[in-house]
Amino acid sequence: MISKNQFLQGFYPFTGAGPSTMVPIHADLSYIVPEGVVNQPLYYRGGNSTPELITVVLLRDGTPMRYFPIGAKGDVNVPLRVVEDIEGGSVIELQVVAPEGVSGHVVIDLGMVEH
Repeated sequence: MISKNQFLQGFYPFTGAGPSTMVPIHADLSYIVPEGVVNQPLYYRGGNSTPELITVVLLRDGTPMRYFPIGAKGDVNVPLRVVEDIEGGSVIELQVVAPEGVSGHVVIDLGMVEH
């Protein structure tokens, strides 16, 4: 079976809406897994330009799947190594949780493989 790499990545502005409110970052960070394939997240790398702790949330079909806290002006690298399968037709999305009114930029790099 042939595998295909998929990435959700970029440098995006955001404004926080409070510690219990997830905010979509950008439409580019939403992906529908094609029918008939299985998607497996491999790693997440991210960076935070703000002086506050933020959290990037990986959602599957609107439900939080993984949380990636990123310290103030910090970065994170999380190997996921095929933690779980995401079936075709599922929607994968990244959103951010940050203190209300905190604005900055987030670097996103989610690597996945499909087969």
